[in-house]
Amino acid sequence: MEKQVTIRRLETNDDMRLIQILEREVWNMDPIPTHQTFTASKNGGILVGAFNEDKLIGYCYGFAGFNAGKAYLCSHMMGIHPDFQSAGIGRVLKEEQRKIAQDIGYDLIQWTFDPLESRNAYLNTSKLKGICSTYIENCYGDMDDGLNRGLPTDRLQIEWWISSEHVTKGWKPEQFRFEAPFSTLTSDLGHPVLEVKGRELEREAEAFEIPVPKQFQAIKKEQPELAMDWRLKIRAIFQQLFAEGYALAGVRKTEEAVQYYQFILRQKIQLQQAERGET
Repeated sequence: MEKQVTIRRLETNDDMRLIQILEREVWNMDPIPTHQTFTASKNGGILVGAFNEDKLIGYCYGFAGFNAGKAYLCSHMMGIHPDFQSAGIGRVLKEEQRKIAQDIGYDLIQWTFDPLESRNAYLNTSKLKGICSTYIENCYGDMDDGLNRGLPTDRLQIEWWISSEHVTKGWKPEQFRFEAPFSTLTSDLGHPVLEVKGRELEREAEAFEIPVPKQFQAIKKEQPELAMDWRLKIRAIFQQLFAEGYALAGVRKTEEAVQYYQFILRQKIQLQQAERGET
């Protein structure tokens, strides 16, 4: 991370107002009320900020969650100022969030992200070692902000088991033979087009690589019909993989117009963990 950045927890009402300023800069939408974020910070929630000098240029916000007898941190939002994106700030914020969460007593953090934002997928899986086997169709309904306008708000849900050896020892999806059932063509504007006709997932395979665009926002802007095509095709493929017991465990970066999401049978991930003495 080249830019000079300091990280600290956000806890005061003044901090909450700084978050509102950054929310408008990142998403161009109405911000979360400060009374909500301040109350969350005092009741099991965690807000972490990244500062360049005195300016808040990144933050992540999570609140306490509870389901089926299990407490966890629901990491709801993370935003980085456009001038500071691709500088590694997101990972630093998440690692600080993880440290604070462990100190409080959490062992699980969950959050959602757009399945077609491959940069986020790479951070969440290959860097942070989260795994995913849950696909949520149109999670937030119609949204009118710049990033979400015009498409169903489908989301993947990440599980980040922050105290597991899977995370602490940096598990990697190695020693798997990845099948690549789908290829891409190129549109008249130079964007990748997913080809699925006549192609099926091999039921015997232990792992798959599925192509996803590097620049999905550019596709949305320049070819919205192609963006919808990607949304619906990826939805069907990912839902089938999850239903058959696969989990998203990594992303392979390339010099092409796509990255490759790596899906592995969840039981195989557990078996490989067991072989290394992990739980």
